[in-house]
Amino acid sequence: MIYTVTFSPAIDYIVYMDELIPGETNRSTGEKYYYGGKGINVSTILSNLGIENVALGFVSGFTGAELESGLAANGLNTDFIHLKEGFTRINIKLKKKEDSAPSAMEETEINCQGAAVSPEAVEELMNRLDSLKEGDTLVVSGNIPNTMPDDMYERILGKLQGRGVMFVVDATGDLLRKVLKYKPFLIKPNRREIEELCGRRAGNNEEIAECARMLQQEGAQNVLVSMGGDGALLLTADGDVYYRGSMGDNIRNTVGSGDSMVAGFIAGYFKTKDYQSALKMGISAGSASACQDGLATGEQIIEFYQNN
Repeated sequence: MIYTVTFSPAIDYIVYMDELIPGETNRSTGEKYYYGGKGINVSTILSNLGIENVALGFVSGFTGAELESGLAANGLNTDFIHLKEGFTRINIKLKKKEDSAPSAMEETEINCQGAAVSPEAVEELMNRLDSLKEGDTLVVSGNIPNTMPDDMYERILGKLQGRGVMFVVDATGDLLRKVLKYKPFLIKPNRREIEELCGRRAGNNEEIAECARMLQQEGAQNVLVSMGGDGALLLTADGDVYYRGSMGDNIRNTVGSGDSMVAGFIAGYFKTKDYQSALKMGISAGSASACQDGLATGEQIIEFYQNN
């Protein structure tokens, strides 16, 4: 079974505007909302591709109830821990037309704090993760809320080390570096993040691959580097390097595209055990989501895969 962990899920509230004037009353031209959080995005894409999984994390209040029921209606399996106080955060994303390019959208994000996670809730999460066994896969991604211990990634991977659980980690900076010793099956930094981790510029594929090898030497098995519109580069556990360009030209929204790439790679690898097929599915999922307002459907991802 595949499990994802989202420490701080969210409802993303998208507000479209023709203009935004600070200090004045502004009128929207439309609104949409999506259920978000990096792990939840991964779970959504996996489910859309027919891969069974369970989303773990923390929810609370009326917004948490809405998120939980909404995900269930969308076909996701969840096993959330219900916090006694606060409410699941709502993130606000303001989108307005760019003056220089009317067809493009400028986005301003307000990511909110969310409910505090108590030590008891953290312990409950650890207890649920204790049931993972050989052959299971655990995806941990995103930042750690400031109400939780800042070594949560290490606690989780350390607890499950040696059980035959496959780890997938999508994190930044020290969060990622400190868990490389647990030899995660897959890590997914973007170009900026891998430059920060390696302390050097990575301006081309060869330099990116060199940085990926540095992280592999620290413990990562496979390193998948997302490069936005330039596609992605994969350094495999076998030492091979593969590159695929992005498949989409009509980019609408990059939020969730990296999570979609992670999910697509996992789905492709589980189905074929072939790295090149997994990379292609990852690029297909990331590109398909980038061309939608929300996350891509399974049909949209397969169409990208088959037509490229």
